[in-house]
Amino acid sequence: MKIAFYICLFILGACFGSFLCCQARRLRLREERGKKAVKKLGSRSVCLHCKAQLKWYDNIPIVSWLVLAGKCRSCHHRIGALEFLSEVGLAAAFLAIGTTIDIATADVITWVIFGLILLLTLALGFLAIYDGAYGELPMRQLIIAIALGFTISIIKQSRIIALAGFAPSIFINSLGSVAILGGLYLLLYLISKGKWVGDGDWLLGIAIGLALNDPWLALATLFISNILASFVMLPFYIKNRQKQIYFGPFMVIAFVIVITFSNFMLLI
Repeated sequence: MKIAFYICLFILGACFGSFLCCQARRLRLREERGKKAVKKLGSRSVCLHCKAQLKWYDNIPIVSWLVLAGKCRSCHHRIGALEFLSEVGLAAAFLAIGTTIDIATADVITWVIFGLILLLTLALGFLAIYDGAYGELPMRQLIIAIALGFTISIIKQSRIIALAGFAPSIFINSLGSVAILGGLYLLLYLISKGKWVGDGDWLLGIAIGLALNDPWLALATLFISNILASFVMLPFYIKNRQKQIYFGPFMVIAFVIVITFSNFMLLI
């Protein structure tokens, strides 16, 4: 039963990864060329280079990219790694988060929180894809992520109050989590006037901080995201002398890692 559950989550994540990547490209095209440019593409997926409409068997997440070696079947133009990384990344994220729930014993509230975390992961996944590709975090999607994070935080707090009674530390932990991720990136943004981090990173931090609802998990997310960013982006930073690193994808990856191992981390 668990294996079937994990397989379903992996496939679902891969499908959503493909969908989100497509939507990110369409949003960018609409922002650059207007709504008419998007309408010309139609509702079905097309090659952005030759505009050939893709067959259904060229739209199978992960598999089609590997079979076609990352190239369009019609014009053989390289599709790029973004689609493949999006599909694999969301599939892995869904699978990892799926390991955090015991499907045999989970109660209704646990399933609700689990479902909301998956929805938040989709919102964060879109932001990670867009930020990684274009260096921006769309405001509308940020607001959606914050709303989901806030909802998760409220449900978690209500559950703690129902089980253990009210305590000021419940809200203090939530505020601390938000302050660590959102507050720190906001401070860096203000000090550097947007040169070190983007203006959306602190809003992304608020969304993640709300969902984590714990300052120690927020610190772990901050640590892991910066370590990942340092290893991956430092060579590009040195080569191109860029002053700004796009932290969005690394914050999202760190969030998934921390959520997956949160029970273990809180026991340390």
